Amino acid sequence: MITRRRFLQDSMLATAGLSILPATGAFAEPAQPDAYLSFDLHTHPGAFFNKGRPEYAGDAAAVKTVTNMRDGRLTGAFFSLVADAALIELTPTGVVTHGEYAAGEAAREYERQLATVAAFMKTVPAFQATKTSDLLRAQREGKVAAYLACEGGDFLDGKPERVDRLYADGVRSLQLVHYVPSALGDLQTHAPQHGGLSPFGKAVVKRMNATRMLIDVAHASFETVRDVVSLTSAPIILSHSILKMEESRLLAARAISKEHALLVAKTGGVIGLWPSGFNASFAEFVDNTKRLIDVVGIDHVGLGTDMDGNLKPVFTSYTQLGDWASDLQAHGLTRAEAAKVLGGNVQRVLGQVIG
Repeated sequence: MITRRRFLQDSMLATAGLSILPATGAFAEPAQPDAYLSFDLHTHPGAFFNKGRPEYAGDAAAVKTVTNMRDGRLTGAFFSLVADAALIELTPTGVVTHGEYAAGEAAREYERQLATVAAFMKTVPAFQATKTSDLLRAQREGKVAAYLACEGGDFLDGKPERVDRLYADGVRSLQLVHYVPSALGDLQTHAPQHGGLSPFGKAVVKRMNATRMLIDVAHASFETVRDVVSLTSAPIILSHSILKMEESRLLAARAISKEHALLVAKTGGVIGLWPSGFNASFAEFVDNTKRLIDVVGIDHVGLGTDMDGNLKPVFTSYTQLGDWASDLQAHGLTRAEAAKVLGGNVQRVLGQVIG
């Protein structure tokens, strides 16, 4: 039975003009009320990367989140492994780090998380996606297209050729750095060590371009992003961040300047709006979405919820997609523009990078 809430949710999404993106890159009117496409650039269903640790909420949490994705009409998402998960702790004010990996430990952590996500994928309404057309398959089957990503390049252990291993495992996006100081480059929340990308990081960027893997510069410092942009031959993403406001805000160290955002847009890439506790409310999250659109343009904004890995989020359920769509239109976006933000921009970049 379709409930009144579900009907209103579908109507809001359809009103936003969320539609399958034709090969020409233009947006068509929906063929039917539910013919839309939406995408989350960064999510951790059930915080699956913590399985086996005391803080893990259990497999049911991952099933619940992916089921909510389907019920909220999310088409696809990057399900992100966390390379430095064994070395970080989420506190009420943010993330703190503990120690560093010994030789080979990061690779073993990657293997553990990869096996975990492969196992839970069998129990949820999703499938592992590896190509752009899998978004259309997800629409046909009523499932979520789960593209694998890895947050942090620790597993590479100084070897750029290991990018090939990630790709062979079905991983389609690598976020170069996370919270633990990285051999690839500098990050936002730690004192600089390399002045941007390291020589190793530069080799990884070139390898990712050659492999057709999507480069994610979330958590990277301005200087690191600047160096990536100077090297990349393909669009990049910044999967989850937000424009700077007061420095006193929660997670303010993870916000980016206008100049930082424009670097990503320069490549033709997309920035995922991050509905973390940096936002005072969902309404302010909508305002912040429009602020970013005003800076980088409508073609370079998407959604990166950080679901189940976020701190004090204002977007807690994928049933809020319809609210976001309708509120953006209330802020002056057209139906076609709302469609780009909710999924069309990401579909374009996936098509250009991973094929």
